[in-house]
Amino acid sequence: MVPNAVDTAMFTPSPKRLSCDEIVIVVISRLVYRKGADLLVEVIPEVCRLFPKVRFIIGGDGPKRVRLEEMREKFSLQDRVEMLGAVPHAQVQSVLISGHIFLNSSLTEAFCIAILEAASCGLLTVSTRVGGVPEVLPDDMIVLAEPAPEDMVRAVKKAIDMLPGIDPQVMHLRMKKLYSWDDVAKRTEIVYDRAMQSPTTNLLDRLPRYLTCGSWAGKLFCIVMIINYLLWRLLEFLQPAEAIEEVPDIGPLHGQLDSRDDSCEAQEKQI
Repeated sequence: MVPNAVDTAMFTPSPKRLSCDEIVIVVISRLVYRKGADLLVEVIPEVCRLFPKVRFIIGGDGPKRVRLEEMREKFSLQDRVEMLGAVPHAQVQSVLISGHIFLNSSLTEAFCIAILEAASCGLLTVSTRVGGVPEVLPDDMIVLAEPAPEDMVRAVKKAIDMLPGIDPQVMHLRMKKLYSWDDVAKRTEIVYDRAMQSPTTNLLDRLPRYLTCGSWAGKLFCIVMIINYLLWRLLEFLQPAEAIEEVPDIGPLHGQLDSRDDSCEAQEKQI
């Protein structure tokens, strides 16, 4: 699997280590149902009740923002829950380094880039155990919970207990090794090279494999592939590949450029 990467040069920890006298939990997310905004409405008041020294910073906007603001009013948490609204990506790092813990309450997630950015800034992550999230970070950098209020509160408590042993600078260095763009680019190149080197198979060779997908699904896949093949042949007839203009190469090598420049100068002198 080739993961996403994070710009560790942009997402760096604060030079000064934050005091744990007041613990700040950061949420940066679209405030919609899929991102677990309704879950936050249940979790935040309980965490504030159990931990008087905890404060929340919420960045993001969406239709569920009203529910969070109503929660803040209902439980009189105006001084403990800060609502920033939409945060431009260029300002996300400055918000993240204000906190100790990053809270992700998504109900579904393939691969959460926000978790990588938070970890790169040195924040310990608390997240719902959904999708590919359990594979994103090592166990000592993330606390996972079921998408239920009581389990999320338990995970936050565990994360607070872990904070004294968290070094943001060390976490940042680990993220540079785990998710650098150079490493991801190399791994992507390897995947493409393998794909290019693998032998191509014709439609007749692929159809038996599609049939193994199920009694009905296999037949459906075969029909779709046959239709796609016939459509491709029709388009090939209407506009042959030879008639499509090819993209030229980027350009000659530096040495060739230099030799061309020299020949041009010689011609100019002769003129």
